[in-house]
Amino acid sequence: MQLHKRDVVDAATRILDTYGIADLTMRRLARELDVSPGALYWHFTNKQRLLGAVADRVLRPALVDPPAGWRAGITDVCEKFRDALLSHTDGAELVSASLAAGQSEAMAQILALLTAAAADAGVERENAELAARTVVYYVLGFTADEQSRLQWDAAGAQLPDEQSVLSTDPNRRFMFGLRLLIDGIAAHNRAEIELL
Repeated sequence: MQLHKRDVVDAATRILDTYGIADLTMRRLARELDVSPGALYWHFTNKQRLLGAVADRVLRPALVDPPAGWRAGITDVCEKFRDALLSHTDGAELVSASLAAGQSEAMAQILALLTAAAADAGVERENAELAARTVVYYVLGFTADEQSRLQWDAAGAQLPDEQSVLSTDPNRRFMFGLRLLIDGIAAHNRAEIELL
């Protein structure tokens, strides 16, 4: 049987979903595919490139054209981004690592969508990507925390019984933080206009 790149990404995604990112090793992946570890390097020159391909697979559902209007666009992209991360074990950790290594084409597309929305909001071009990255860091951090809590809960760990903001609906908490960022993007321009 000839091994295809798609087969490697499929198997890596299954390992991620079943065991988590810590167990997604080239050796384990080779065992899963019944090939030598060297055979994997024919398709991916290193593990970072493999993780980037898996991140692209994870993020594929988030890559849709956002609705018109910069506020709706940012909200839609971020909701789909978070949903994609939550649909895979350690999705936020995987995508964060791929972003840091510059290995995810899908993450670059999400950043481009958010950068365009920030520019449409009136953020000057040199700061639009910074605004987009700030939003991405929020989504990744929020979702990593959310996934950690879900994993601790699934493991039966006794988490503090918090009667605080953390015990409320995670969707509501996510949207509250996202609205703060969107309002900050909108206020950024007003503040600069007032300085002139």
